[in-house]
Amino acid sequence: MEQNRPYPQREPGPRTRRRGPSSSSLTRVRHAGEQVLTGASGAPATRDAPLFRPHLFSFSPPLTFGASSSSISMIEPLEDRLMPRPYETVEIRDVWSDNLEAEFALIREIVDDFPYVAMDTEFPGIVCRPLGSFRTSSDFNYATLKANVDMLKLIQLGLTFSDELGNLPTCGTDRGCVWQFNFREFDMQLDVCATDSIELLRQSGIDFKKNNDKGIDAHRFGELLMSSGIVLNDSIYWVTFHSGYDFGYLLKVLTCQNLPETQAGFFDLIRVYFPTVYDIKHLMKFCNSLHGGLNKLAELLDVERVGICHQAGSDSLLTSCAFRKLKESFFSGSTERYAGVLYGLSVENGQTAH
Repeated sequence: MEQNRPYPQREPGPRTRRRGPSSSSLTRVRHAGEQVLTGASGAPATRDAPLFRPHLFSFSPPLTFGASSSSISMIEPLEDRLMPRPYETVEIRDVWSDNLEAEFALIREIVDDFPYVAMDTEFPGIVCRPLGSFRTSSDFNYATLKANVDMLKLIQLGLTFSDELGNLPTCGTDRGCVWQFNFREFDMQLDVCATDSIELLRQSGIDFKKNNDKGIDAHRFGELLMSSGIVLNDSIYWVTFHSGYDFGYLLKVLTCQNLPETQAGFFDLIRVYFPTVYDIKHLMKFCNSLHGGLNKLAELLDVERVGICHQAGSDSLLTSCAFRKLKESFFSGSTERYAGVLYGLSVENGQTAH
């Protein structure tokens, strides 16, 4: 029987930023009047070096939105510049057992400078729903979430890091980097799953045998994640889309325990491990005429996908880009008041986000 990792005993606090040059060959992009791209040597690159800002695309054709007293209407874009197309500037880095440590070393180097973390997971679907009566729809939603997350196993996790302007880390390359973690635990021959979900993932290119043979041990991933600076850090901003299940699986990996019995217990853990969370599905409630899933939202915002739909790396990047476009276009760059709510689950004041 595997030993459970205890919950952390401290409250999260701000993480001390590293100062001075890094000994690694990581590349940063900065904006301070003149835009400068530096390489491993520290020398500036050419002024026309690509800036990794895949979120900034113009609306074509322009979208118009009607006025509403309860909605936020479209505002004019803050800037209109030609940016590189995303498929020319982004690399989705697959992470397996043999490169897990090296990729986390890169993540530890960049997390302070790229504190926005967009996250997506792939899992074996929804296989059961609870019986009985529930006081609210959010109580039923959480009971369903808990029953499935406790029973099932994580297949894939995508993480996209960005800075306040939407730039991606380059990690010593000439492209922005996105991470896609592939886990070994799920066995489609032995484990319960939703057949249609597994078939969709197979059609999207997930190789389940390769995951079993070369995938990451979830417990080792949890240990590295705990020491990475990404969790337990109130300087990190988590960006998600309809993410109750995403956080459920991530909490299961981090704690090696089943989810709490109550929503209150669940949100207590969320606030410890992920102090600042944005769920785009919740934000969409305040944006006139926006509706649907992630792909529909990206279409409405004219944000292009990089990679394959229903793979976690690509979905996390699309989430990151959509959040940036949504924030700039509908919220005048400020979304703080909408943090801490997961769509379909209860929020602190007892109301629901459904």
